[in-house]
Amino acid sequence: MENSAQSERLPHLHQSELFHAIKNPAFRRIGLMGRAGKRSVTQSLVQISQTINEMGLTLIMDVQTSNLPTLDLTEIEKVKIVKRSLIGEICDLVIVVGGDGSILHAAEALARYRVPVLGVNRGRLGFLADVKPNEAAFKLRQVLMGDYQLDHRFLLTMEIREGRQIIHEDMALNDVVLHAGKSVHMIDFQMKIDGHDVYRQHSDGLIVATPTGSTAYALSGGGPILHPSMDAICLVPMHPHTLSSRPIVVSGNSEICIRIHEDNRTQPMVSADGKQSVPLEQEQRLYIRKHPDKLTLLHPPGFDFYEACRTKLHWNVHAEEFSLDVDDDIMDEE
Repeated sequence: MENSAQSERLPHLHQSELFHAIKNPAFRRIGLMGRAGKRSVTQSLVQISQTINEMGLTLIMDVQTSNLPTLDLTEIEKVKIVKRSLIGEICDLVIVVGGDGSILHAAEALARYRVPVLGVNRGRLGFLADVKPNEAAFKLRQVLMGDYQLDHRFLLTMEIREGRQIIHEDMALNDVVLHAGKSVHMIDFQMKIDGHDVYRQHSDGLIVATPTGSTAYALSGGGPILHPSMDAICLVPMHPHTLSSRPIVVSGNSEICIRIHEDNRTQPMVSADGKQSVPLEQEQRLYIRKHPDKLTLLHPPGFDFYEACRTKLHWNVHAEEFSLDVDDDIMDEE
């Protein structure tokens, strides 16, 4: 986690005279993105837009967001509309309103530009979109004062090859998933890592996850939680027929190659971050490795991954006697 230069020197922002009238904001061109599905999303879009306009900053919105059926642009005084493919190029900061799925959706358009992304959570968990809607205006002012943390997350790239020809390629922030689609039959496949044979497996599929994705589908499959700063990839079998087939954590620089065995009886499918699945044929190979670009997440001050785990995954809530005691260290010193 990388702190901004001002983070150490701004402990009491709410007491600062400059807090409500920022003279030299850290970011001037603010992008705003959201996805359809909830009226609460458009409510936050309007609120954030009004805050940005009040600060005299440039507000930029992509076409898809501006066309949301529940969004009334007449409620926003000043806004520039651009293609989604351009928003990462022309903005200093992009705010994404929605759930973690909205961040995943935006990652493909924004990662190549290394533009910081601030997520306002209108979904369920909010591991990536960690700003609460009722705190959005306050947190935005903190960020513009230069008080924030940068969090660089690596992505995966996947390629389906037939010989030397690339049939399909995609990228993922969370995971690449090999699965059996609508079939109830297991997939029979072989896996290599960096050219080394690992195993031939019968299972419902395989989840190849980044540390970011380790708290998503991979966690549901029994995989470990990886700290976001780790340079590692997690391989989680889905309902393997052999109980000894366990999740494996490998180097983030590894290349995973998957081949469908000739005895396979079903149609394997591959999906990146839950996007539309594509078939993987027996004569093809699936290659997965680290993507050259990273997504830069921006967190307001005080972000703590372990606190997020406690809150989102409901750790330490099963019994009051097992709750954390904040004074333990002080008592030990005495």
